Amino acid sequence: MIHPASVALLTLSLAAQNPAKPAVSPEEAAILRFRAHAKPREVAPPAALSAAEKNTIRRFREARPSVVFVSALLKNRDPKTHDIQKIPTGSGTGFVWDEWGHIVTNHHVISVEEGGKLLTDVDEVEVTFSNGKTYKGRVIGTSFAYDIAVIQAFGPPELMLPIPIGQSSNLRVGQSVLAIGNPYGLDHSLTTGVISALGRKIATGYNTWTLNSIQTDAAINPGNSGGPLLDSGGRLIGMNTAIVATKGEGSVGVGFALPVDTLNQVVPTLIAKGQIEPPRMGFQVLSAFDAQQVGIAHGLVVSDVEPQSPAGRAGLRPLSRDASGRIILGDILLGYQGEPLDSAGQFLALLEVLAVKGLSMDEVVFDVLREDKIIQVTLDLRKPKAAEKGKPPSPNI
Repeated sequence: MIHPASVALLTLSLAAQNPAKPAVSPEEAAILRFRAHAKPREVAPPAALSAAEKNTIRRFREARPSVVFVSALLKNRDPKTHDIQKIPTGSGTGFVWDEWGHIVTNHHVISVEEGGKLLTDVDEVEVTFSNGKTYKGRVIGTSFAYDIAVIQAFGPPELMLPIPIGQSSNLRVGQSVLAIGNPYGLDHSLTTGVISALGRKIATGYNTWTLNSIQTDAAINPGNSGGPLLDSGGRLIGMNTAIVATKGEGSVGVGFALPVDTLNQVVPTLIAKGQIEPPRMGFQVLSAFDAQQVGIAHGLVVSDVEPQSPAGRAGLRPLSRDASGRIILGDILLGYQGEPLDSAGQFLALLEVLAVKGLSMDEVVFDVLREDKIIQVTLDLRKPKAAEKGKPPSPNI
């Protein structure tokens, strides 16, 4: 026999699970009947793609296999296990330059920086192609002045599909452009826009400037660095390199690309020689850290001079030590060809710029701090004529 109290509790429980339904209006009743028979909606007829849309789709499809994802890896030894680990330090975009597997990207993609200063290049890189497969790569050439790096990718030949090369000397403001890259790791993202301005001057990070850069409003974000900027014909007209960003934010819609005419000058040299070879001057300078240890915060401290080099013939003075081992400063280089010198990296970049411009100079002039006086020292870069009777050539200052 069921106790009356149990029946009351069961009734309350069922009432709680099945509360009384509110009254339904006629309008809502009609909607409820429709819901019971819901089905997919009929697809509207597609509108014809415009000629511009068709062209964009075509150019992206053609260029996509030539665009790669570049991952930079730095080796690090675990302090406990002493095992060598590969630590990802950054990523970016690159593109296939030729059928031999040379990949072009930005130098800052494969370098380690801190506070805007270059520390070192990474030990290894990995290159991921549009088919999703990843292969090892090796950095074979870099340029400070132009923020360019060339990677040798060790993948199958059928993946090495060079991107078509255009010209940047005849571009016009208002032309349509396409940017392909890997912003925030989102591979093969396409953005479009126009050329906003030409001939822009952008900083490289080494106290030098790249001239004739292309400004575009095509969205460029972190990870797009090293990616191609294409014209409406699908030809490479620039390499996406820099953005204007607010503090703590991403791009604000102003991007810059290194012009393809500069790439076409620099990249073959990096492939053939690994670097842009500046004129040989025959001296060495202290690193910024070592210079600070001897009390020099500005300029380049000359640390060594080869006797029969242009620097040696000009009488450039290196630092030395006295009998007690105390360091005696020699020359401190403050300027080069009228440009103030701040760091060794900046000096190398200046030399690269002159080399690429094809300026064959017979003499270069340094502003030198020597014994608390600023003087000018001229280096004769021409090969000396044979010295008479074995005598060394005399200094030219």
